[in-house]
Amino acid sequence: MQVAIKAERENRQTNVIMGKLKKFVAKESSTVLDPMKPATETSHKVLHARLDGFEIRQAALEQSDSLEPSSGVVFQNYIEGCISFVKTNMSYINPSTGSGSRTARRTMEFGRTYVVRPKGKHQATMVWLHGLGDNGSSSSQLLESLALPNIKWICPTAPTRPVAILGGFPCTAWFDGEELSDDNTNDLEGLEVSVAHIANLLSTEPADVKLGIGGFSMGAATALYSATCFAHGKYGNGNPYPVNLRAVIGLSGWLPGSRNVRNKIEGSHEAARCASSLPILLCHGKCDEVVPYRYGERASYVLSSAGFRNLQFKGYDGIGHYTVPKEMDEVCNWLTARLSLEGSRR
Repeated sequence: MQVAIKAERENRQTNVIMGKLKKFVAKESSTVLDPMKPATETSHKVLHARLDGFEIRQAALEQSDSLEPSSGVVFQNYIEGCISFVKTNMSYINPSTGSGSRTARRTMEFGRTYVVRPKGKHQATMVWLHGLGDNGSSSSQLLESLALPNIKWICPTAPTRPVAILGGFPCTAWFDGEELSDDNTNDLEGLEVSVAHIANLLSTEPADVKLGIGGFSMGAATALYSATCFAHGKYGNGNPYPVNLRAVIGLSGWLPGSRNVRNKIEGSHEAARCASSLPILLCHGKCDEVVPYRYGERASYVLSSAGFRNLQFKGYDGIGHYTVPKEMDEVCNWLTARLSLEGSRR
């Protein structure tokens, strides 16, 4: 109970700070950046200077004094990160550009892709998808340390886009959304663009290599949606899904568009066959305050009910929205068994 009360207090404090930052940016950008003219280097510098002098940092410091030491540091880093995103992606602040607009989406470009080469025989290739606001570099550093010498890891970086759940702040995201919800499909187009990009990364791998997708948080959501496209045999727009998946992993995630999954699978014998044969591992911390544990439970229930019978769901007591060594050990052991990898720890 005390943990829940503390989490709610910290959420309220974060919302207050973020509200101040959003109002400040909206006000300053409207006076510095003319919506009828392209943003210039001079106008960017002016807004940079005003952001640097903004009282948000002092407010964050004052608020974080009431938090636990570790939470306070994370809180301050989060605020600094939000300001950094605004400064780095100033073109997105222009008032004429709305969050998730079709014009903005067409110009989105995926960031750098990082690759971790197999240290042994190349038996499998996994695409690993980071969470909201992260990048492929941090994923590659984590995966490089795993005892899976026969796997090649491809770690793409999502496009930087305005994200509605952050009040329009730009950051790396596989799709847009006003809330983290399995019923929220207001950016299905953006989600499918990311899913197609991921499939394309796998489509050039050798024919004898087993293919899979995994991810954390929003990356997990994108991986699970990819699993439904694989089973259905096509994307939502009707184009064929080109990759034969052999494993899907979702850590601390949810299932976008869950309402439609069962209809997609039950309407086709081939879809039912693909769904039942695809191994899926879902892991979720029971104290997750960002993507609640019930979202992981519901993803497991919906997928299992739709015919994804080769699914394992594992919950972790006392774990929040992050990964821990025992969870990654579970991932290693599961992949080794499901993909029949040689020379990996079991």
